[in-house]
Amino acid sequence: MKQSLNLRLGQQLTMTPQLQQAIKLLQMSTLDLQREIQEALESNLMLEQAEETASTSEPAEDWRPSHDAAVDDTLRPERTDMPDELPVDSSWSDTFDADAGDGRAAESSAMERYPGATGGNGEASPDIDPFAQRARPRSLHDHLQWQLNLARLGLRDHVIAEALIDAIDDDGYLRIDIEEVPEALGDPTVDVDEVAAVLHRIQTFEPAGVGARSLQECLLLQLRQLPPEQPFRDQAITICDRHFTTLARNDLDELRRHCRMTPETLKQALLLIRSLQPRPGSLISDMQPEYIVPDVMVRKHNGEWRVELNPDITPRLRVNDSYASLIRRADDAPDNTCLKTHLQEARWFIKSLASRNDTVLRVARKIVELQREFFEHGEEAMRPLVLRDVAESLELHESTVSRVTTQKYMHTPRGTLEFKYFFSSHVNTASGGECSSTAIRALIRKLVAAETPSKPLSDNKIAGILTDRGINVARRTVAKYREAMGIPPSNERKRLA
Repeated sequence: MKQSLNLRLGQQLTMTPQLQQAIKLLQMSTLDLQREIQEALESNLMLEQAEETASTSEPAEDWRPSHDAAVDDTLRPERTDMPDELPVDSSWSDTFDADAGDGRAAESSAMERYPGATGGNGEASPDIDPFAQRARPRSLHDHLQWQLNLARLGLRDHVIAEALIDAIDDDGYLRIDIEEVPEALGDPTVDVDEVAAVLHRIQTFEPAGVGARSLQECLLLQLRQLPPEQPFRDQAITICDRHFTTLARNDLDELRRHCRMTPETLKQALLLIRSLQPRPGSLISDMQPEYIVPDVMVRKHNGEWRVELNPDITPRLRVNDSYASLIRRADDAPDNTCLKTHLQEARWFIKSLASRNDTVLRVARKIVELQREFFEHGEEAMRPLVLRDVAESLELHESTVSRVTTQKYMHTPRGTLEFKYFFSSHVNTASGGECSSTAIRALIRKLVAAETPSKPLSDNKIAGILTDRGINVARRTVAKYREAMGIPPSNERKRLA
């Protein structure tokens, strides 16, 4: 093959490190962003958190990088050595730290020369993380093991009980056949009756119903642990014990015939059964709580809806003037190069953070503007909205709007809602307009809440009511929306009057 040189023209999409950092910050949730800011403060000695001198209600659009203008004048000659824009497809080490080892040594030298530079805020990082000292939440198995240790069981029964507890899932159900326990223990001398007796002891533990092998057994365990004077307890036990299949079908007429109860007695017994917990293990959860922190605050002031960034989620950052003033011109010493690198990283981080806040605020304001009727009148007034509508209004790309609306929340008088909540498909109306799917769900929920319990509305009947109101929706669509909202079908919603 003959070697030759050819000149080709082509286009290729590339992203600068600044754009990559801006996109990364834009798609982060509030909690992830706070962790990213904290890591930047701890790793970059040029960054520090500015003291809050302004009011917390100050509009977030005024948030901007703050550092002394005198420092900019002093450092302006260095800008020829520190480009405002890095070349595409490059990294920090390509431009500033050619040798990673030298860079680390330079940073270490700078730390030794300028004590206190262990964090961006000038304070030494604590050796103990207070959040690491929190006790982990107790799981269901921990709770059962604690009760087992309090029970007076022999060594043999204690081993069997531990095997049974290990076979209980997070919902509280036993997921092993008692005939398999001797084989699981590797002890053929263990009798099935022994296992059944130990299981009966475990089923007396809290929460009530734990250790059941089926839903029917779970409900019966909970009913039998109620005091005998509990009203309608015996009738509820009879229904669950002898007519559970009929109960599962919610066939009230057949239950009334077989149980020979008055309608009022049957109604109260069914209410007692429905008050039980079908998944008793969920009462003791081992999951860490995840809190939602809103990105923007929406409130009505003097008849106008105002949108502001949450001032508590993003601290005000600035460049540390003391360290910035230590940079010397035309000095290529390792520690001076390290300071230059940290300064440039700090400026780019502050600029990217300000860009993120501005984009989130613009999108939030446009959403509130387009969904004004929702804030005034509720879900039934929600209008159809897609990402393209916001992107075209703000002259942004749809992918940018998608990043902004993912895992971002706004606090409103109607609750804390995700940005994605305001985007929904549409259904044509009889007048030629469009109706949001969110509004249709709200109407279905309202119709189901107002229906007669003894004669619930079927999907076909709900579709007919919506059609009479000018909303052309098929029965299958009603069924899809109903299932998405967790509303059971009409035969399961039937109740005694």
